[in-house]
Amino acid sequence: MIKLYDGGAYLVNGNTLVADDAEANLKLQSLTGKEIDKEAARKETMAYGILQAHNTSGDPKKLKVRFDALTSHDITFVGIIQTARASGLEKFPVPYVLTNCHNSLCAVGGTINEDDHMFGLSCAKRYGGVYVPPHQAVIHQFAREMLAGCGKMVLGSDSHTRYGALGTMAVGEGGPEIVKQLLNKTYDINLPGVVAVYLTGKLQPGVGPQDVALAIIGEVFANGYVNNKVMEFVGPGVSNLSVDTRIGIDVMTTETTCLSSIWRTDDQVKDWLTLHGRADAYKELDPGAVAYYDGVVCVDLSTIKPMIAMPFHPSNTYTIDEVNANLSDILSEVEKKAKVSLGDKVPYSLHDKIRNGRLYVEQGVIAGCAGGGFENLCDVADMLDGQSIGADVFSLSVYPASQPIFLELIKNGAAAKLMATGATLRTAFCGPCFGAGDVPANNGLSIRHSTRNFPNREGSKVTAGQIASVALMDARSIAATALNKGYLTPATDIDVNYTKPKYFFDKTIYENRVYNGFGKADPSVPITFGPNIKDWPSMVALTDNLVLKVVSEIHDPVTTTDELIPSGETSSYRSNPLGLAEFTLSRKDPAYVGKAKAVRADEEKRRADGSLNGVSAEAAAAIETIRAQFPNISAENTGIGSTIYAVKPGDGSAREQAASCQKVLGGWANIAKGYATKRYRSNLINWGMLPFTYPDEALPFANGDYLFVPNVRQAIAEKATEIPAYVVKDGALTAFTLNMGELTDDERKIILDGCLINFYRE
Repeated sequence: MIKLYDGGAYLVNGNTLVADDAEANLKLQSLTGKEIDKEAARKETMAYGILQAHNTSGDPKKLKVRFDALTSHDITFVGIIQTARASGLEKFPVPYVLTNCHNSLCAVGGTINEDDHMFGLSCAKRYGGVYVPPHQAVIHQFAREMLAGCGKMVLGSDSHTRYGALGTMAVGEGGPEIVKQLLNKTYDINLPGVVAVYLTGKLQPGVGPQDVALAIIGEVFANGYVNNKVMEFVGPGVSNLSVDTRIGIDVMTTETTCLSSIWRTDDQVKDWLTLHGRADAYKELDPGAVAYYDGVVCVDLSTIKPMIAMPFHPSNTYTIDEVNANLSDILSEVEKKAKVSLGDKVPYSLHDKIRNGRLYVEQGVIAGCAGGGFENLCDVADMLDGQSIGADVFSLSVYPASQPIFLELIKNGAAAKLMATGATLRTAFCGPCFGAGDVPANNGLSIRHSTRNFPNREGSKVTAGQIASVALMDARSIAATALNKGYLTPATDIDVNYTKPKYFFDKTIYENRVYNGFGKADPSVPITFGPNIKDWPSMVALTDNLVLKVVSEIHDPVTTTDELIPSGETSSYRSNPLGLAEFTLSRKDPAYVGKAKAVRADEEKRRADGSLNGVSAEAAAAIETIRAQFPNISAENTGIGSTIYAVKPGDGSAREQAASCQKVLGGWANIAKGYATKRYRSNLINWGMLPFTYPDEALPFANGDYLFVPNVRQAIAEKATEIPAYVVKDGALTAFTLNMGELTDDERKIILDGCLINFYRE
């Protein structure tokens, strides 16, 4: 179905690929009649043109990007605005959309959720923002409908900030990167590589956007083929896809760990934007006559089959036919992989889902920015029309991505078709994507057209003995499974007359309800604070030396941000840094919080007493060992903090809390073999934490050991890439070396100052 090029390639006139091999020059001359310079061809990608149009540095390889618009939801915007306020915020300089689609339905915490929403509305009035009330739209659908435009760039504090199908390069990052934009600063990155996704052919009936997305993710995630690069969708197959289908593929590019995405645009995109009242946002985008790409993902759309991503990762992909044909073997493989993350904390088996030789699932969900699109839901309504999902365990929930979509489903009768089957329709909400809605029963298996299926994303708590599983599928195959009362079925097995009704967008819903205050900042408006909304605790500058205690050691191949700070029920505490920190690593390493607090107590003692003498006996013993070789360490020049080790942390969500919670608990560093995403590493830096790497499999330290990093402040200031460190154990120091990747000048200063807030105060 999919082929990856071993190296780079040239795309000639948008249609012909020429591999970058020994014969490339001859082939290019034959096609173009001239010699082609590779570096000049690199500048002919759509991504290069858009990035340079937003680059303020003057250096085409060291980018300082300013975005056209910003987006955040109610899990992140309180902390972001609080950080910006502490850093000198006066008004929002570009449109900043605050949606309320994540914790809007969490029925825990008293008034907490609505308090957050009122905070958001008051800040939109005070600083000149756009406020989208709960249930109106999920963050990305509103941005597609009202923000995206060809050639624009959007930065969002949600990892699935992807509007490439509409010609917009969008990036999902942690909250501090939004703060920088709010303070008229820049997003600083090296010029990223660009990988072509070359599409040919047409999809078979019953094959949908999630099938294409999962097929791509399965090929490129594990090998890092597009890691931190831009995916550029080109080729004749693009125009064979509807805009809704392109959007559904595009939003899932986040799960490849790419930086961003962009698609060539055509009359279908023009029509889509015109329908949404924004014809002036259209511009034709195409790569130049000869464009060079760092890699190519070739996708023949006609060969894509209905796919399923088995628990517990979107890259754990199979065709549904494969699963049905090799059921026991595949379930055994999934169980084996699951044990890596779950360990022995909870019994886990999928074999009990085999009924009559087939896989039975208890729940179907079609929701959010990936599944809740108009075409998806109309196709599902056609498939289920006049049928029943049954009165047994299997249930089906459907969440349209916005009120305008929901309204049109009501007007064209699709909503009635869906409800008559026994399916339930809900308002726009992202909860099923992160465990805050439609949580299955213990040991349940849910199939979802949503974005992720990491452990615990569906709401289970392994440490409490509760486990459930999510498999990702396209809406059409979920409907086919619903027709068979929960038995796994690909949509291509069902004979359906897809009516493909026309969509009509009614923007009066937003005009009647959304507060649009951009350009109308009113500093006289007081900010509304609920009792749960707390300021960030004070944080100190990096000391000359660091004593670090390793308080967690994780050897899973990848550690997700959901494992670092759980999603779901913790959403209600996102506005309370101290309250939220209590959940850090709670589902992965429940002992972490207590250990980190004990280390933090030693640091607080150092600051309060101005001495290292009053610390715990364990820390005192480590300090005594260090002083034998470094007699000049003191409370003035040596900080005490915690660190964690993980092989590859940070896959998944952009939520800054994965880093900030560690900082609040006294964390001063992470050590990793490598970081899964740029955004997690950036979150560490913005919270003043050192993103160390250690490349070897065999570690010189273990959980519970103390480490000493002398002259670390000087090393950061002087741009050192190798930093000497010592393991403090059994009365001796054992030397080893930590690595530090490239840091910008601002990133170094942020670390030296202790965090982004301190940096801007300075």
